[in-house]
Amino acid sequence: MIAELSILNEWIPEQMEPGTIFVLENAGEVGESVDPYWAVLSCPTCGTLGLITRKQVAGLLAVICGSQMCSAQYFLNDDQIVPRKPF
Repeated sequence: MIAELSILNEWIPEQMEPGTIFVLENAGEVGESVDPYWAVLSCPTCGTLGLITRKQVAGLLAVICGSQMCSAQYFLNDDQIVPRKPF
């Protein structure tokens, strides 16, 4: 698993390597009003792209990979990716 986030300033999906984040231009306008979508994140383990919410970007909720072949769970902490500890 990649340990640091890489920020992409321009939406170029081909440059989304594992651990890359792109903040949406319409951040906060799509999804649930309580916790809207904020960015696209490439899973730090497998590279699958997924939308993440404002609370996940802030590190308040865990991010879970949406791939059927990957079970990565982690938190974002500033520019660090911290694996979720098992129960």
